This record gives sequence, structure tokens and C-alpha cells, in this order.
Amino acid sequence: MSGTCCVSGAVTLDVQSSISSVTARLDARAIAKRIGLVVLATDHTTEADFARVLHRQQVGVYVNRIGFENPTTHESLLRTGPRLAAAAANILPDEPLDVLVYGCTAASVVLGNDKVAEHMNSAKPGTPCVTPSSAAVDAFGALGIKKVSVLTPYTRDVTDSLVRYFSEHGPNVVNATCFDLSDDREMARLSRESIIEAGVAACDPQSDALFISCTAVRALGCVSQIENRLGKPVITSNQAMIWRCMRHLAITDDVPSGGTLFTK
Repeated sequence: MSGTCCVSGAVTLDVQSSISSVTARLDARAIAKRIGLVVLATDHTTEADFARVLHRQQVGVYVNRIGFENPTTHESLLRTGPRLAAAAANILPDEPLDVLVYGCTAASVVLGNDKVAEHMNSAKPGTPCVTPSSAAVDAFGALGIKKVSVLTPYTRDVTDSLVRYFSEHGPNVVNATCFDLSDDREMARLSRESIIEAGVAACDPQSDALFISCTAVRALGCVSQIENRLGKPVITSNQAMIWRCMRHLAITDDVPSGGTLFTK
């Protein structure tokens, strides 16, 4: 064999490596902008939506997962809180991120966004924190929405928690409708047809917009079609979350398939 010599079963090299005469020059970062994303272990949707929207941008989305036990209840959502710090710490350890994201709408509402930020910033101090619920409130403000209809995949009690959150921090909730599912893996399997038809049916004529909750729900790909049928803005958990991250990173590009929100 060229370049090798066998002696008593051992392999020795005829060619030895050398150090390049070109000095290694290092960029400040491998990718210019960094998003640290924490998702539930059972999540099927969030990473794919981030990749779909940001694939043309110089943005690295670095993901870690935390344990989650179905069914989706206030108790199981609360248990995710103490897991956030370690998850954030293990995203590019000892390196700064530009934005930290916790990709669970219901957990952010049950825990409270201040508590989410406290957990995440204990690992990455000073990093802006985004959740779907905080991003949705920012989206309502950007669009001038005063009254909203809500569609969720959750049970009624979890849906009611979201309604209370919006009532305290955002627009007036005109009405709320839910699929009454308790397993987020089933929420991720809701069909496109189900999302579109339920979204259209859920939006009250008095509402300025429709909000479709849950990062598991594949609603981002349905936004344009629902907006066309309603003639109103449609905000979804993942859409609002990605939009808010983009604005944190000073990326103002429109996303034509992403709905009215990305024009703001």
C-alpha cells in the first residue's frame, strides 16, 4: 500500500504530516448571528419552521431539547421551567447568543415570561428572551390589533390560561376555540385542512385578527390561505416567534408566505 509500511503487524507511515505555511485566520463567528432555541423533547414543528423561514439568512439556529411529559396540563408545563437554565447553558457553552427562545406557548403563559427569562438568563445573562406569547403580544402591537379571536389545540383549561394572559397583556379576546387535545404529538399531526377550516370558523367578525396558538401546530404554512379567506391578519405562535427574533437581529426582510406580520 502506498504511503505505509507494515512491520510485524504494525502500520508505520512513510509520509508524515506537516503544519501549513498558511496562518490560520479565524472569523469572529462561524455564522454571523445566533439564535438559541429551547424546545420540548416531543416537538415536531418548531425547528422545521425556523429553518424554512431563515434558510436564506446568515443566522445559526442552535437547538436544545428539554424533557416533557404528556398530557399537556398546567402541572406538566410548570415542570419545564427548572429545566430551562441547563438547556440554555448547553447551547454553545460559554459563548454569547443574540437571542434566546423558549418554543412553548402554553408553558410561557403558565410559567410567566419573566420567570422564563429568569431561568434562561441565569445561563446566558443579558440575552434577549423571546417566547411565543410575548412575541404574539408584540405582533398585536405592531399590527394595531385591539380585538382578537383565538384558536388553540389545547384543552379548555389550558386555553383559558392563554385567554387570561392576552386579556392582561394584549388585546381584548373576543372569543376562543380549542380542539381539546392533550398530547402535543397529536397537536403536531393536525392536518392543514383542519387548521384552515377551524381557523376560518373561529374568527369572529368583530375581531381584528386571528391568533392560532401552539408551536407544535403546523399553522405557519396555512397563514396566507387563512388571511385570504378572512381578509384579516393571522398570527401564529411560530410565525410571531420567528418574526420577533428576526427583528431582534435587525433582519427586516418580508416573508411572502408568512402573512401580513412579516411586512411590519
